[in-house]
Amino acid sequence: MIENADSRYRRLATLPLAPITAGSGFLPSLRAVIAHRQLLGLLVRRDIKARYKDSVLGLLWVLINPIVQLTVYYVVMGQFLGAARGIPDFAIYVFSGLTIYAFFSEMLSGSTASVVQNAGLVKKVYVPREIFPLASVGSASFTFCVQLVVLLTACIVLGAPPLSGGLVYALPAIALVVVYGLAAGILLSALNVYLRDVQYLTQVVLMLAMWASPIVYGWTMVNSVFEQFRFPGWLLEVYTNSPLTLAVLGFHRAFWVSGTPADYPAHLGIRMLIAFGVGLVVLWLCQRVFSRLQGNFAQEL
Repeated sequence: MIENADSRYRRLATLPLAPITAGSGFLPSLRAVIAHRQLLGLLVRRDIKARYKDSVLGLLWVLINPIVQLTVYYVVMGQFLGAARGIPDFAIYVFSGLTIYAFFSEMLSGSTASVVQNAGLVKKVYVPREIFPLASVGSASFTFCVQLVVLLTACIVLGAPPLSGGLVYALPAIALVVVYGLAAGILLSALNVYLRDVQYLTQVVLMLAMWASPIVYGWTMVNSVFEQFRFPGWLLEVYTNSPLTLAVLGFHRAFWVSGTPADYPAHLGIRMLIAFGVGLVVLWLCQRVFSRLQGNFAQEL
């Protein structure tokens, strides 16, 4: 006997409701993001265009901002405060550290606010929510690539091209920033939906993280301070092995050819490799927390 439409509807109405959990695990979420890769590309392009919309210079600001920042730090920190006297090729030293830090900073700040900024899309259609912080990572990567070209050009113009084998350290440094920036960005973007103070707190933490990283001063200076005040050795190891410190040191090792082995901690490459492995675990944990929190995004927004 063929079941009529009314009977089917009544039978379906008696079935228990089950939550939609598509993409709740790490691998299902990854597959969902890959399936929506075209949307991800559109969001990345939209973020880049919106950032410089209605400006006369447009994308030239990507070049102007790091150049002005480099000039300020070189003049104020290097010349007025005398930091350049202890660090040869101080301009390249500062610029290489600023380049990798700016990548991390832009990635994290953009990711933290990404879900809230796309509230209209979140409430209207289903897309994997991870796609929003990933789009911020994509737009930050575009800016980073432009600034990396500026850094390479500056090295050549100043007569210190990075032609040594240390250039390979740039790859693990970038990998560290991407993994930890994405992990923190995914977590903070979810928390920011429930507590909007998170995005403002992130800016404060990023400002402190910049001065806590060896960007305008050398790692050897930090080592000397720890020895002078007799801080425990494990505290120096915690500072040295933080992902952002390792990424900055890796970029110095890659582009600052005036450095010597004494300017870096022992086994820098191994430290970066271990930190990257830990970062993958942290990324998995942050994505799991994100999956637990994303169920109420639409209601909170």
